[in-house]
Amino acid sequence: MAKMNIKSGDEVVVIAGKDKGKKGKVIEVLPGKGKAIVEGVAVATMHKKPRSQQQPGGIIKQEAAIDASNVMVVCSKCKKATRAARKVLEDGTSVRYCKKCGETFND
Repeated sequence: MAKMNIKSGDEVVVIAGKDKGKKGKVIEVLPGKGKAIVEGVAVATMHKKPRSQQQPGGIIKQEAAIDASNVMVVCSKCKKATRAARKVLEDGTSVRYCKKCGETFND
């Protein structure tokens, strides 16, 4: 299992690949594969077969998983892409924080 610096719901920016520079919200994190699905990034065209009248077929666009190492968390305070570091507070809880401004992320 890979160690993940991002969580679902985080605002991230793509730092490598064909979608470099795009920002989006993390929809799903796949820690077993070390990948993440980001809204509006790596959109693939899928050909779906109709299963029933409620589920028609057709050509749909869907986000594909990208490697988690290709995204960086965007700090909500300083609005910059940053590495997420961890620190332990006095009460013993571990929180993620911005390496640039020191602001904690909402976990």
